[in-house]
Amino acid sequence: MSSINTKDISLSQAQAVVAAAQAKAAEIGTKMDIAVVDAGANLKAFARMDGAWIGSIDIAQKKARTARYFDMPTGTIGTLSQPGGSLYNIEHSNNGLISFPGGLPIMDGDTVIGAIGVSGSSVEDDHTVAQAGVDAIS
Repeated sequence: MSSINTKDISLSQAQAVVAAAQAKAAEIGTKMDIAVVDAGANLKAFARMDGAWIGSIDIAQKKARTARYFDMPTGTIGTLSQPGGSLYNIEHSNNGLISFPGGLPIMDGDTVIGAIGVSGSSVEDDHTVAQAGVDAIS
């Protein structure tokens, strides 16, 4: 019988991810909402930078959950969910997903331990800030 090994992001790791993402957002001059979810897609850490859009709170959390639900960047899901794509209309599942960049899985080796979702600027900036968060513990 095989065993199932699971790992989860710790609170200190999640806080380090948020701090690194906040630092990158400040560096590039944006105000972001930053969400980190654990391996079960539950909110683990969150920050709304002063002046960040209120509407981006929900988007950041959905990006993080989307990245964890499917263990891939939300931008990749967006590419696959275009009309004619293999995942067309997937964003309507799971009480709403986000299928544009800004959500990334967080890995420990080959194991997904959580995910980050960032919203508040262009999707390019969102992705850049999310990647800085991931890189903080990689």
